Amino acid sequence: MGNDNKDKPIEIQIKNRDTIIIRTSILGIVANVFLAGFKALVGGLSGSIAIVLDAVNNLSDALSSVITIIGTKLANRLPDKKHPLGHGRTEYLSAMIVAAIVLYAGGTSILESIKKIITPQQADYSAVTLIIISVAIVVKIILGRFVKKRGEKVNSGALIASGADATFDAILSASVLASAIIYITTGISLEAWVGVIISVVIIKSGIEMMIETLDDIIGHRPDAELTKRIKKLLCEEPQVRGAYDLIISDYGPGKLYATVHLELPDVMSVEEVDILTRKLQTKIYKESGIVLIGVGVYSYNTKNPVAGKMRDDISKLVRKYDWLIQIHGFFVDEEAKTIRFDAVLGFDISSKEAIKIITDEVNAMYPDYKAIVVPDVDVSD
Repeated sequence: MGNDNKDKPIEIQIKNRDTIIIRTSILGIVANVFLAGFKALVGGLSGSIAIVLDAVNNLSDALSSVITIIGTKLANRLPDKKHPLGHGRTEYLSAMIVAAIVLYAGGTSILESIKKIITPQQADYSAVTLIIISVAIVVKIILGRFVKKRGEKVNSGALIASGADATFDAILSASVLASAIIYITTGISLEAWVGVIISVVIIKSGIEMMIETLDDIIGHRPDAELTKRIKKLLCEEPQVRGAYDLIISDYGPGKLYATVHLELPDVMSVEEVDILTRKLQTKIYKESGIVLIGVGVYSYNTKNPVAGKMRDDISKLVRKYDWLIQIHGFFVDEEAKTIRFDAVLGFDISSKEAIKIITDEVNAMYPDYKAIVVPDVDVSD
């Protein structure tokens, strides 16, 4: 969120975000429809396939903005019995539709351009044509900068991408203008070839959008800065020695749910843990908008003087093996004669093989104890 918005309650921030997305998208629709109309008229009168395809690109941008609005509205429907965590991921599905539209536009455009290469048609440019194309370039640059800035303000990937796309459209329009000037000055027609280039760029954009959206739907590693920030907020409490296994589940923009394990002293009572947990849930939501739905607990030794040395000895395994990222949740049970901890593993070794190696090493270090090692996954930075 923007600096003028960050001190407001999360609910107000989300409402403001949606308002900005919708208003900015409406502006994009109006601008792109006007540009498409002008370019289609100019392209038809001049016989320029490149200008016509540029107009089609503007129409696809306008349609993308329409779907962005619909997706935002649907994503904000209240939770129901079938969807208890809301409808936030609808926004990702709308992005998939936008990507499909962009791919279709690019596919049809490249076919038309190839036809023009096989059967050339001479374009007829006028001063008015060149002026309109130039104005369109300026409008797209201004629109692109504005939309991208608004997207960054509300942390909207859709708006940021739209802004970047608009700026890139200006570059494409500039290439059309350049081909027109080349034709007027030299008589060499690059119309159809420029159309192919524009079509390839459109297809590339559609594929990238599709991949990014699929990543959101499938699930990907959360932003490193976000996870560091959440862990820092948790560890600010004096009882918390460490925060581990942070999993952030994305149910749509602004709808994040998380679980975490906290390392707490072994002398804390259940009542004290409950009070701390509720305090942290309120704090995390207020500071980040993330709903902390689950807090697990690791205990660490406060009464066993040798546990610290044992932990330090075993932690040296992290430097010994590249695939062993971290050891946490370390606890020595003198009564049961066990050493238990979680081992965060990389993705280049099987859990079974890794746990056997670690267990054998620990049992060799401390033969009077039994090592209980739980494999963990590197899900956050």
